[in-house]
Amino acid sequence: MDIEQKQAELIDHFVKKASAQVGSAIGALIVEATSHASLFAFSEILAVPTVAELEGTENSVYLEVLRLFAHGTWSDYKSNSGSLPQLLPDQVLKLKQLTVLTLAETNKVLPYDQLMLELDVTNVRELEDFIINECIYAGIVRGKLDQLRRCFEVQFAAGRDLRPGQLGSMIQTLSNWLGTSDNLLISIQEKIKWADTMSELDKKHRKEVEDKVEEVKKSVAVKADLDFRGIEEIYSEPGGVMDYEEDRIRPKRRRHPLV
Repeated sequence: MDIEQKQAELIDHFVKKASAQVGSAIGALIVEATSHASLFAFSEILAVPTVAELEGTENSVYLEVLRLFAHGTWSDYKSNSGSLPQLLPDQVLKLKQLTVLTLAETNKVLPYDQLMLELDVTNVRELEDFIINECIYAGIVRGKLDQLRRCFEVQFAAGRDLRPGQLGSMIQTLSNWLGTSDNLLISIQEKIKWADTMSELDKKHRKEVEDKVEEVKKSVAVKADLDFRGIEEIYSEPGGVMDYEEDRIRPKRRRHPLV
């Protein structure tokens, strides 16, 4: 089962459970969902009416925890830990995994120093173990650890839940990408048209050259034929060229010395 299908099944499971519970029971459900090793999307759970009803109640702190896991990072938790419940070890791990995904949204080359700072990791070995064992093996990122350059080169990262107000920005980004793609397509079509035109011109030029060669061949052949016929006529005319035998038996005139 791929990660997308597993995510979809887990989301459906927790949405159905949340819809059937209220109050403190939903708090326990949120802790369960945010601790689950294979769940990385929470906006659908946030949208459940019974979850939204936690706002302003004594259990509203669980709603804030769910929002943190939907949109926040480990640094956000540390900044607001005084107003939030202490996280379980599995929740801490999950939030750090989500932090890596957030960093990968804006930069495909993540320096080790930045990652260690954001994840509260003290050394490179611990950082690389975390990325390999908890991120790459989990299927949420793919990339290359570059020890020489001290960075993680991200090739793929799973997407996080959209933050409030992020949808408009994403639509604008996609619109810009569509416009760029359209311009690129037009440029490619123009180059194809130009190439086709040049190909036709080349074919036409080649045909003209071949026709001229044929004309020259025919002209040379005709001239050679005429020249050959002229030679034949010279040899065939009486008295035109004396036959060798005739010349041999013909009496020679005696030459008289000049006085």
